[in-house]
Amino acid sequence: MHLIKLFLFIVPVVIASRIDQGYSSFDSVSPEPKSRFAMLDDVKILANGLLQLGHGLKDFVHKTKGQINDIFEKLNIFDQSFCDLSQQTNEIKEEEKELKRTTSKLQVKNEEVKNMSLEINSKLESLLGEKILLQQKVRYLEEQLTNLIKTQPEIQEHPEVTSLKTFVEQQDNSIKDLLHTVEEQYRQLNQQHSQIQEIENQLRRTGVQESTENSLPSKSRAPRTTPSLHLNETKNVEHHGSSWTLIQHRIDGSQNFNETWENYKYGFGNLDGEFWLGLEKIYSIVKQSDYILRIELEDWENTKHYVEYSFHLGNYETNYTLHLTDITGNVHNALPEHKDLMFSTWDHKAKGHFNCPESFSGGWWWHDACGENNLNGKYNKPRAKTKLERRGIPWKSQNGKLHSIKSTKILIHPADSESAE
Repeated sequence: MHLIKLFLFIVPVVIASRIDQGYSSFDSVSPEPKSRFAMLDDVKILANGLLQLGHGLKDFVHKTKGQINDIFEKLNIFDQSFCDLSQQTNEIKEEEKELKRTTSKLQVKNEEVKNMSLEINSKLESLLGEKILLQQKVRYLEEQLTNLIKTQPEIQEHPEVTSLKTFVEQQDNSIKDLLHTVEEQYRQLNQQHSQIQEIENQLRRTGVQESTENSLPSKSRAPRTTPSLHLNETKNVEHHGSSWTLIQHRIDGSQNFNETWENYKYGFGNLDGEFWLGLEKIYSIVKQSDYILRIELEDWENTKHYVEYSFHLGNYETNYTLHLTDITGNVHNALPEHKDLMFSTWDHKAKGHFNCPESFSGGWWWHDACGENNLNGKYNKPRAKTKLERRGIPWKSQNGKLHSIKSTKILIHPADSESAE
């Protein structure tokens, strides 16, 4: 640009000097011949200016061409990013639509369940009233029979009394059956309510604003109705000639592990499928002697990993605090070692754990920060348009690597027997 300005300055000066020389030749009485060397100098100056201008223009063109190429490359990158964002936005919109449809269905079911609940409660109250009346009548009849037996021990029981006793027993059995039916229906109602709460949490995570607060009660989450395991129920598996007690098993996501503290304390699920043995039962086993904790993971390529720890488990008053020390395995830093890990659920949060169970779902041993190393977390079941990486249990080890786990086993075994891989 400076060369162009210099050239534009030089050209007028040269032209003006030529014009002045022409006028002076007419005005002078005796003109003197001009030197051709002076004209050649002017031409050289002009030629030199044009040459510099040409070089400047050439450099400017190259520089401009490079800038244009950079702009085109950036535009291509922007177009690609925009396409990726559009595709991701479409996927999110599809998921939001599906969640909206599911929420609408659950809202309708929730209204039906509410009506059924009111009707069942009214029937239950009437049944309880009838039961109280019948119990009073039974006590009265028992007193009458007792007095009759005392006064007339040798007289046989009257047929009407026998039939009355039979009728009372039948009525009592009918009331027990009705109460059992009402309890089952109440469990189903609680399960429906928990499913609705789960859908609401998913909608909040995706940023969808739903007006479900007016139709759904804003109470704390109702306890789940998963049947607890019996007190003495355990499952042992053979591993290299030794018997290990299985305390957790997940294979397909059929059992919801986002359970209450009470269920995690006493156990839930099916020993032939997915289950959690129960913290109290685990503590009663391992407090007898030193035990080894073994974690087995299998990914979607059927590759198996494992790690074994020597560990100590606290009681209920310590929130079943777990302290681990690594022994062996091919999954390094699977869980935090030499730290006190306290067990928490969504309805029983240990001190300092904030909302880890709410954010990552399920009960687990947490430390001072939430992390994706929760083997009791949500089991993702992939849909047709969902990425394969989202299936199974998302699990991130302490080294930062994210895994997609298909099945898990957590086992315990006495430390005095050797463990083998």
